[in-house]
Amino acid sequence: MHMADALVSPAVGGLMWAVSAGLIGYSSKKIKEESDDRKIPLMGVMGAFVFATQMINFTIPATGSSGHLGGGMVLAILLGPHAAFLTMVSVLMVQAMFFADGGLLALGCNVFNLGFFPCFIAYPLIYRKIVGNQASRGRMVTAALIAAVMGLQMGAFSVVLQTVCSGITELPFAPFMLLMQPIHLAIGIVEGLATAALILFIWKARPEIMLAAAEKRPLGKISITKVALGILATTLVTGGLLSWFASSKPDGLEWAMFNTAGLEELHNRDQALHAFLDDLQGKTAILPDYGFKSTAEAPKNEESPNWPAVDPATSLAGLVGGVLTLLASIIIGLALRRRKTQELE
Repeated sequence: MHMADALVSPAVGGLMWAVSAGLIGYSSKKIKEESDDRKIPLMGVMGAFVFATQMINFTIPATGSSGHLGGGMVLAILLGPHAAFLTMVSVLMVQAMFFADGGLLALGCNVFNLGFFPCFIAYPLIYRKIVGNQASRGRMVTAALIAAVMGLQMGAFSVVLQTVCSGITELPFAPFMLLMQPIHLAIGIVEGLATAALILFIWKARPEIMLAAAEKRPLGKISITKVALGILATTLVTGGLLSWFASSKPDGLEWAMFNTAGLEELHNRDQALHAFLDDLQGKTAILPDYGFKSTAEAPKNEESPNWPAVDPATSLAGLVGGVLTLLASIIIGLALRRRKTQELE
């Protein structure tokens, strides 16, 4: 559900940048108030994990489409909404800047769609309400499934509104919405089940981590070493090897666009800002589309691609992206800690 710049007008892109910047400032303030330095490495590991899992598209049967996990719900459940939102920002920034996944102008839209709804709406108003004060396996599975579906539905509807407000006439509101919502319902169900599986594993290993996030209290002396190492190992395997098995079918957004307008991608309109940002992204993307630049620039083969797509470039992208996201999340956490220290002096 990563929007490209061609789907967003400068006015809408600028507005969503401002909204997302405000949410970043709000989340940063809340994180400083928590004074939880132990959460910083967990933010880094979870950010790398979400980056790796977003590389793996899974086929939606009988649709010709695919989807990938958003990751916002699992971040919110393990980190709390504010740290989760900042971690998602680091994931999306790394994807846009270094892998040309999602546009730079559309980055504010993507942060809002993939970060705001799961972290600030679905988690506190759906997941926490269902789980309540008596967490159980059944409650957590139910809550994760419903919250993931609703978060993705809200994000998909937001994409439709943003394209309509941007004046994308190729994607009229009603037809586009009637395709976006059902396909992301299917994707949301898979995300909910995957989220439930992961949080049940962590609940069994270290339930204190999830309780601390739910009760908005520091991790304190809670050990996160085993959980962090387990997630890190899963990240390396996912980004380095399992990414070969990603579906080559268009994702939910591309599928909905094709069935609405007959195109999986819209070309940037004749606007100076679009051209400037496209050129800038071309310079910063070290592995565009998670491959080598020479491969990305080569003409696409019309024949069906091999599956699994055993490609060292994909493995490298998964590993490099995971490291960059881990570092970005940790840097954000350390910067907030330093600012709080300076304010107290």
